[in-house]
Amino acid sequence: MTVSTEGFELKSGSRLWRGTIELLSAMRFSISLLTLICIASVIGTVLKQNEPINNYINQFGPFWTEVFGVVSLYSVYSAWWFMLILAFLVVSTSLCVARNTPKILVDLQTYKENIREQSLKAFPQRAQSDLNESPKVAAERIGTMLVGGGWKVKLQQRDGAGVGGWMVAAKAGGANKLGYIAAHSAIVLICLGGLVDGDLLIRAQLWFNGKSIFTGGGMIADVKPEHRLSASNPTFRGNLLVTEGTQSNTAILSQSDGVLIQELPFSVELKKFIVEYYSTGMPKLFASDIVIHDRETGEALPARVEVNHPVKHRGVEIFQSSFEDGGSRVKLKSIPLSVQAKAFDIEGVVGGSSELTNGSEKMTLEYTGLRIINVENFAGDGSTSVDVRKVDLRTQLDARLGAANKAGEKSELRNVGPSVSYKLRDASGQAREYNNYMLPVTMGDGSSVFLMGVRNTPADPFRYLRVPADDQGSSNGFFRMHVALADPAVREKLVQRYVSRAVDVNRPDLIKPLTASTARVLDLFAGTQGGPEGQLIGGLQAVADFLDASVPEAEREKAGDVLIRILNGVLFELAQLTREQAGLKPLESNDQTLAFMSQSVLALSDVQHYPAPMALQLEDFTHVQASVFQVARAPGKSVVYLGCAMLILGVFAMLYIRERRVWVWLAPRESNGDEASTATMAMSSNRKTMDGDREFEQLKLKLIGIKEE
Repeated sequence: MTVSTEGFELKSGSRLWRGTIELLSAMRFSISLLTLICIASVIGTVLKQNEPINNYINQFGPFWTEVFGVVSLYSVYSAWWFMLILAFLVVSTSLCVARNTPKILVDLQTYKENIREQSLKAFPQRAQSDLNESPKVAAERIGTMLVGGGWKVKLQQRDGAGVGGWMVAAKAGGANKLGYIAAHSAIVLICLGGLVDGDLLIRAQLWFNGKSIFTGGGMIADVKPEHRLSASNPTFRGNLLVTEGTQSNTAILSQSDGVLIQELPFSVELKKFIVEYYSTGMPKLFASDIVIHDRETGEALPARVEVNHPVKHRGVEIFQSSFEDGGSRVKLKSIPLSVQAKAFDIEGVVGGSSELTNGSEKMTLEYTGLRIINVENFAGDGSTSVDVRKVDLRTQLDARLGAANKAGEKSELRNVGPSVSYKLRDASGQAREYNNYMLPVTMGDGSSVFLMGVRNTPADPFRYLRVPADDQGSSNGFFRMHVALADPAVREKLVQRYVSRAVDVNRPDLIKPLTASTARVLDLFAGTQGGPEGQLIGGLQAVADFLDASVPEAEREKAGDVLIRILNGVLFELAQLTREQAGLKPLESNDQTLAFMSQSVLALSDVQHYPAPMALQLEDFTHVQASVFQVARAPGKSVVYLGCAMLILGVFAMLYIRERRVWVWLAPRESNGDEASTATMAMSSNRKTMDGDREFEQLKLKLIGIKEE
């Protein structure tokens, strides 16, 4: 039997109704729907789904963002047209199965033993031979041999003038037809499971049960009932965030234009969140020790949720999704960077904010994050040159091939300690983001620095100010130098100290010009000179601008070397003076001091461009973790699993099982007065293959004694 690809042909009903049923039940229509689903799935995979609308505006622009939004490309799998395609596919495939299944079942039960001898001679695979045994004996022998080979056999005796004899009809590989039923039924089951576990039932509640999407803000407890789904909701998938030491019984269902609140039949209490890291700093284990509090029985059930090891209660599965900061408390120390700013300590909670004021100027401090572990790669040979002529295929292949856990040759991973991130927002609403490390980081050149990052937008990378750590491992030494450099009296005293140490007592004539040069370069570096637009310019850039404007080009290199030596000397005196005022012993002349002073010169130049009046350094913290769970009630999952199993079995049955039928007609003949017979044999298969030809040759030899030519 050949499976029909045409649709149902109804004998009654209107012409439109008969045409619609014929179209829906046609296999070509189902294939077209599957093609549309594949295209939609590609779009849903390439285009990130359910992102904030601003992300799409930045990527596509306002016009195309609106166009894509109209056709729901940002939520393909819950779009009305996707659900409609799935529904039509279910109907179409069901009609295809209903049309062909009765024919297949009937075909499986028949042996087609009534076929005529002339029809057998028309088969491509046929053979004829004379046997020295009666038709009955030959039929029984052939039937027994076929049964032993796994065939189903039926013998038929035909009586009548000119048509007497025995027909042996056998068949094998009927599972091929069952594979068709299983594969097509599997598509129906998978689509039904997808519809059940999708947004169809939730949308039905929005349309017919008076529910609406919540688009506001505030506390979950204040959300009105029309935005909440009951705990008996048959299907949902949402996120549940629980902070250590707290519990929650409501999940958030994200929608294209807002959220819905899903009530759970239990509360989840997070006792402890556990995270372990690889040496690269990537998490290798998320685990949450939880207690499930049943709202109906009051029972408390302890459990552990890990990635790929969910916990199930009352039909709801709890998956470990990710983790976040749960409201850690941080203590920050303000380091003034301007004359007007004052030092202070402040405490806050990650996710919260504090108001800062300096007279008429007001700012909002927003605590955005706390990272306990920051693993960075400090490997490098210090070489930045590249030999473009070098072709080392072995090295290139080794770098790209091998086991997934193979470590690179140049890898020096170190945990540089905690960091805090925050935003400073001015009165106009503009904000910059800052990221400061708590501990000094040892760089490759031997110096230790505190990293203080800043960026204007989240799309920008952080630009870091490197503040050198002093001999006590703190930033106090540098910031004492920064504050003292802004004091004119201190600068005047520094000039006198430097000149008195630098000028030989036998050369008093050098005191006056060196004093003038030292005062000038120190004032330039401190930023007391106005720029072309009236703003104060300081640092090494101010010294460079002075050289460009005042010194002929031929003499700039020499003059620059002189000014830099003077600047380094007077800044060393600045470090010694601030240590004396703090009651510390002077710096010794060694490599550590040299590294500190070299980095101090660069940092004193860069700090003048820091966009905030103060830097906030992390002093202490209390880390609080929060676990993000995905909670799902998916009754269609079992249906989908069953459909997948049926699809695999069905496809394998259709591809690897051949339906074959064999007929042997045994007609009587006379041979020297003894009973004999003439055997006419034919074989058919749903696919012509080399295996089929080989099997036919073996059957010819085994059944009717014809050897392969």
